Amino acid sequence: MRLSDERLLRLRWTLPPGRSACPRRWACMRKSTSSSSSCRTGWRHGQARQLPRAPTDGGRLRAPAATARPDWAVLEPCALKNMLEGLLIHKPDEPIQFMISHLKQDNDYVPRICILGPPASGKTTIAMWLCKQFNTPRIAQDTLLEETLELTKEVKAFQEKGEKIPNALWANLIQERLSNVDCIKQGWILEGIPENRDQAWILQSSGIIPRHVVVLYAPDMVLIERNLGKRIDPSTKVLTYVQTRCRSAAPFIPRILFCGPPGSGKSLQAALIAQKYGIVNICCGQLLKEAVADKTKLGELIKPYFDSGWPVPDNIVLKLLTDRINRLDCMTTGWVLHGSPRDLDQAVQMERVGILPNRVFFLNLPLESVMERLAQQMIDPVTGERYHAMYKPASLPEVQARLMQNPKDTEDNIRVCLETYYRNAGDLEEFYEEAFYVNADQDPYVVFEYIESCLIKPLPHKS
Repeated sequence: MRLSDERLLRLRWTLPPGRSACPRRWACMRKSTSSSSSCRTGWRHGQARQLPRAPTDGGRLRAPAATARPDWAVLEPCALKNMLEGLLIHKPDEPIQFMISHLKQDNDYVPRICILGPPASGKTTIAMWLCKQFNTPRIAQDTLLEETLELTKEVKAFQEKGEKIPNALWANLIQERLSNVDCIKQGWILEGIPENRDQAWILQSSGIIPRHVVVLYAPDMVLIERNLGKRIDPSTKVLTYVQTRCRSAAPFIPRILFCGPPGSGKSLQAALIAQKYGIVNICCGQLLKEAVADKTKLGELIKPYFDSGWPVPDNIVLKLLTDRINRLDCMTTGWVLHGSPRDLDQAVQMERVGILPNRVFFLNLPLESVMERLAQQMIDPVTGERYHAMYKPASLPEVQARLMQNPKDTEDNIRVCLETYYRNAGDLEEFYEEAFYVNADQDPYVVFEYIESCLIKPLPHKS
């Protein structure tokens, strides 16, 4: 025989010997799928069990003995919790009928999952995989607009007008979709829903509460790379990705900044890092020269300053630098920058436009070593090759005879440059609190090994 719904709710929970029975505790028995079978299987925890029939007496439910607690007489904690939550949220006029309907649904263990994250974080991929594993419908904005629901037309009307869809309308549409039989019996997976706090509050007030919330994270550079590579076929609507350069071999997308006095080896270390890890080597002075040589609009503005020997204004340098760093190769593989910033104002402006290095190195070199490196540099006006009186002397007498010194490499000019650097170095060191400090007065490859080791270290804390 099958017990009536009210009898299911009125079944009392009896305790084992030695414990007093609590008449206020409710218990419930799962209905039999077949009135003629002698046992039932498929316990809610997923493990099949044989459950004895409820003892009856002439069609009436007989109270179990006080010395036993049959398995069929226990309401599982999750089911009880969900039923009480539903009573508190919905506050039905007929609580008994509400509980009966809740027990009939038998969906306390179906998946109810929200997958959230920024664009291109992989929400759709994860949601579709979970739907396949759990045989659960996927609910997203695109699937909602394809449904034949009453509120779908209103949402499409807002889209056609180019107006923002109200949060309440989205929430009502989601609630209408989740009330369908497939969502009740199989559960649901919300992809990218809710979008904001208001939507979440409306859904929660309506009793739509997920059991699991998955938030996906990814570095900004990875998200940008994924979005820039998206392409869609207008005829087939198939989304694909264009092939882009592989990201750097570094353990993260490097954004490296080298600071230091003239002659400290910034250009050499930047070239070594760029060559090994395949990242973009950006020299601020070289960018200015290339702009002038290419006769770009910015180059035309820079040329008069080059001709007069005056420094190029910060806003022009910043514009040129921003355009270069925002290109795809810098976004996907990373960059190493030297030659800027030269003072605190430039550093602040760079931060304001989003040029944020994740590794900063200050190359330190004493005055005597700077003079030794720069003041003895010479250049061959015929071949353009650089020589050094101590480290790389000319091998031929005729070459040695025609070598010339760059006017910028005189001791007086070097001292002026050093004074300018050290006047601003303190402010830059305070601005980049988590910088690394490198002794550059040693073999360049020893310096490189130390810099390379810092690329995989966690950021230091300044004491």
